[in-house]
This record gives sequence, structure tokens and C-alpha cells, in this order.
Amino acid sequence: MFSEKPPPLRFIGLDLHKHYLIAIGVDANLNQVYGPRRVALSDLEAWIRNTLTLQDAVVLEMTTNTWQVYDELLPYAHSVTVVHPPHVALITRVQVMTDRIAAAHLARLHAKGLLMGIWIPPQEVRDQRALIAQRSKMVRLAVQAKNRLHSTLHRLHLSLPADGKPFSASQRTWWQALPLAGVEKTRIACDLDTLEFAERQIKLLEEGLVDVAAQDDRVPLLIQLPGIRLIASLTILAAIGDIARFPDAQHLVGYSGLGARIHSSGLISRSGRITKAGRKDLRFVMVEAAQRAAITHPHWIAELARLEPRLGRNKAIVAIARKLLVAVWHVLTKQQADRFANVDKVARKMLEHGYLLGHRRRPGGQSAAEYARHQLDRLDLGADLCAVRWGQVKRPIPLPPSRRQACPDT
Repeated sequence: MFSEKPPPLRFIGLDLHKHYLIAIGVDANLNQVYGPRRVALSDLEAWIRNTLTLQDAVVLEMTTNTWQVYDELLPYAHSVTVVHPPHVALITRVQVMTDRIAAAHLARLHAKGLLMGIWIPPQEVRDQRALIAQRSKMVRLAVQAKNRLHSTLHRLHLSLPADGKPFSASQRTWWQALPLAGVEKTRIACDLDTLEFAERQIKLLEEGLVDVAAQDDRVPLLIQLPGIRLIASLTILAAIGDIARFPDAQHLVGYSGLGARIHSSGLISRSGRITKAGRKDLRFVMVEAAQRAAITHPHWIAELARLEPRLGRNKAIVAIARKLLVAVWHVLTKQQADRFANVDKVARKMLEHGYLLGHRRRPGGQSAAEYARHQLDRLDLGADLCAVRWGQVKRPIPLPPSRRQACPDT
């Protein structure tokens, strides 16, 4: 039998900043036994080796450089707890706050067990989140450049090119030929360069994300859901991490901030707007998926028609996003098909995903059709589906026979 780790003797609160941290330590009786000490992050490694012991429980708030500091602290401390800043603010609610006061509050609250640590994502999840966040920044940069270019055309009463696609690569000469003053030409040239840079970065980042998706067998489970494709599925997985962290779908909904506010006391019980107390990226991508599902999938079209008269469209979409997130929990936990799955649509999405992965990334040298069949069999869907209609192709693309049921000869 392994003995339990002995309780810590010191509780050290760290108020972490960009270039330094403030450390204060207390014992179990809240007596200050260390600090306050200001430590430059350039000297952090030496301070950790010289100061911390395996009897020190360290706590710090989540901020930009928390994960790097956490990784450095962990081997030298009894435990390292990362807390969400709003949770600490709810407990303290003080009128005067300095670095020293913040570090002291963290140490004392941790000593009394009043702080709840957040989940520490493994390195691969951190990397995936970083890729997705960088792509989102580039998408926003591209949208901003397009909006400025549209604004210029609108302000100067200029018409769009004949094909209606002013941002295609072939239209660069069209922009340059516009009858504009020198300043306007310079602004347009800057915005076109910004747009070109952002689109190049997006393409590069998406290549990296496709590589990540090819290594994760949970991605096809999510792609079967309406409104979710590769980028959305990776965003969901990066936000969630290990689905086993959530014992039921209700906990996942709460984590996303899509759950309703509830006040229940005595004879009064009422609910309000969604809490928004969770991961913004997960909430955003689920609402986007709901918008798409509500116009493409028969079940969710009917669900929108049922909810919209009572709630209005926006609230109805949020309600559908919450229901889709419940479906996410079920398909990831049970590794099975969505109960509202439309076989033809799922088959087309699996084929599309297979083409997107490309021959190099598909397992075992599968063709796109073989990949789609493998994923359908995995979901126990479409055993009798022999071909998939694809884009403008006149003849449907044939699928290999299912392991569960052979297609009849045609």
C-alpha cells in the first residue's frame, strides 16, 4: 500500500505578473512565515530551487504565463493549485488591493481550503488551444481588413467588380486601377496586404490543425453532428479536454456557460439568462453550430419552429446550442452515433472530411470513400448505403461494402 502524501506545512500565495511575482507564505494557523518577497521571473528557477520544498502548497491565479510557471513549480512543491480570478474576487471583495494583499489572500484562503483549483490541461491540449486562438486572431484581422475595404467602396460610392468577389486574388489589379487619391490608394494597399497576410496565416494554421485532427479519433464523432466540421470539432475538443471530467451532460453545459441562471429560495424559484460563466470559445462555436443546424437538419429545423414563437429566434438558437452540447457529451462519452443522425448527411460529411485529410493523413492508405465507410461502420450507420451524392458530380460516389451488411449488386 502506498502511503498518502503528508499535509503541507506552508501555503504560499503567488501574485503573478508579466515580469515578476510576489510570494507570501502562511502556516496552517494563518501566521505569516514567509515574505513578502518580490521575485523577477528571470530569477524564478533559482528562487524555486532555493525556497520551495515538498512541504509547500503553492497557489496562483490564472493569467497569460501561468502554465509555464506551473510547470516549473510542480516538481519542487507539495502541490500547485491554479484558481480562476473571478472566484477569488467573489470570496474577498476588498476595497483596497495590492500585489502583497493579493498574494496574502491567496495563501490564507488556500490554507483554509476555500479555493477550488481549475483543471490543468496537458501540453497537447495547450498547443491545440494556442493554434485555434492564433487562427481566430487571423480571422478577425482578415475580417477587419475586408470591412475597411468595403467601407472605402461605400464611402466613395464605388461599385463592386463584375463577378461580385472583390477579395479574390485576381482582383488586386482592379483595386489598384480605382480612380482614387494618393492617400486612399495607400490605405487600400495596406488593407490588401493585411488581408493577404492574414489569409496566408490562416491557411498555414489550418494545415497544422488538419494534422492534429488526423491524429484524434474523436473528431469524426463530432463531425457527424450538424453544424460541426473540422475547425469547430477541434475547438470543442480543445475546450473540453477529456470528456471523462464531466460526469454528465449538465456539468458540460455549466462549463460552457450555456446553462440558465437560477434563483430558488423559499417559495420563489425563477430562471434567467444564460450564465456565460464558462469557456467563451466553446459557447461561441456551439451557437455557430446551432445557427447552421437550424437551417440544414430536419430535427433542428423543427426544434427552431417549436421554440421560436415562445422565445424569439436568438434565445431559441441558444437553446438549440445547449441541446447540441448535450449531444456532444453523449457521442463522446458513448462513442456512438447521434440519435438524430441523418445518414446521408453524415456520409457526405465523412467523405468531405476524408478528402480534407488527404491521402497522406488517412489511416492505412485508405481512399476517401474507404475512410467514410470505416467511420460509418464505427457509428453503426448506413450499412445499406452504397453511394454518396457529392457536389456537382453527376454519378454518386460508391462506397465500399459495409462490414455489417453487403450492398446489393447494381
